[in-house]
Amino acid sequence: MSSIPRLFVPSALEVSVSVRLDDDASKYIMRVMRLSRGDRLRVFNGADGEWLCELGEPEGKTAVIVPIEQMRTQQTADGPNLKLMFAPVKKSETDFIVEKATELGVRGIQPVITQFTQTRTVRLDRFNKIALEAAEQTERLDLPEISDLISLDAALSALPEDTVLIFCDEAGEDDSKPWGGEQGRARAALAALGDLKDRDAAILIGPEGGFSPEERQFLRSRAGTVPISLGPRILRAETAVVAALSLWQAVCGDWG
Repeated sequence: MSSIPRLFVPSALEVSVSVRLDDDASKYIMRVMRLSRGDRLRVFNGADGEWLCELGEPEGKTAVIVPIEQMRTQQTADGPNLKLMFAPVKKSETDFIVEKATELGVRGIQPVITQFTQTRTVRLDRFNKIALEAAEQTERLDLPEISDLISLDAALSALPEDTVLIFCDEAGEDDSKPWGGEQGRARAALAALGDLKDRDAAILIGPEGGFSPEERQFLRSRAGTVPISLGPRILRAETAVVAALSLWQAVCGDWG
């Protein structure tokens, strides 16, 4: 069944009730995939599960699909909730972060502004399109909730009290050494995450250059925050996102 094309649509899905696709989806189906009347595709909308649909008679340049049968029901998310909070970096790297976060199963994506954040604007329409395509590719039945860019303080204030903040902190406390040396380094990620199973979590990744001393001090002292280290090497922001999310899924998420 994996050879059948898969598509997200925002419309409700019900057996035998035709759905007219938007311009982008119609172009993709008819011009890129070159599907025609009678061809089949799999469709999901984030609420009604996944449906096997048949392509109907097009209305001009608009593709029309007809749901035939429900293949998968929409399931209530099991296990702890995972959110990604990150400081945007360059455009292509930020796009990569959104794509990989979706592929790795986060339920929420929150861009944040820190003291060293260079990028101060984001395009939610672009983020949502990237997440949609990643969900289509990875067989997700839902889409992550992507929020607009806000300050780190505002993002932390909005976290539910029972959500643990996983603070990816690669710096030490020895000012005489690069990145603070080994003194005061956070616990290794695997050891720290082992204590957080079954808890909703938000993973925080800083910008290139890391967090300011003031931010680190605040985060380290904040109740409900668990600092972790991703190893002895200083990772690029987008690499840190993939590493942290993968470790969380392996220890606390749905990989186990």
